[in-house]
Amino acid sequence: MTVIRKALAEDLPTMVAIYNQSVRQSAATFDLTPVTIGQRKSWFESHDQSQLFPLLVAERNGEVAGYASLSSYRDKEAYIRTVELSVYVDEAHQGFGIGKRLMEAILVQAKELNHHVVISGITKGNDKSIKMHEQFGFNFCGEFKEVGWKFNQWQDVLFYQLIL
Repeated sequence: MTVIRKALAEDLPTMVAIYNQSVRQSAATFDLTPVTIGQRKSWFESHDQSQLFPLLVAERNGEVAGYASLSSYRDKEAYIRTVELSVYVDEAHQGFGIGKRLMEAILVQAKELNHHVVISGITKGNDKSIKMHEQFGFNFCGEFKEVGWKFNQWQDVLFYQLIL
């Protein structure tokens, strides 16, 4: 059984481990070296203290299996109702619909918080993420070519947006 809930401080070590899987094994993030709990603590606290930027976890069989967050898109005040979406799922829990459950829950929160636009940057080649975003009504907006260097090659980023 999967439960979606607000992230708690005690979830942070598992969330860091999930994130670091992507750092080491995929181009889903452009971080090149694994992060520490200390480094991610301020990120967590910014979500925990914010009314506008929720951070959710998915628990599967009592284990944190993934997380989703809404973050500030840009710091300028005019962007306050535009947010950037992130979803990460532990490799051991992929294929069970956890990403979709997290996406659904975080988009409900985005609407409840009166956000207007949700943006995602997806590394080209991440077809599962592209498909999931399209299933939720995201539209392709553009491509930034060769903006990240990871795994000894240039990575392109595709941008998708959902107007709520």
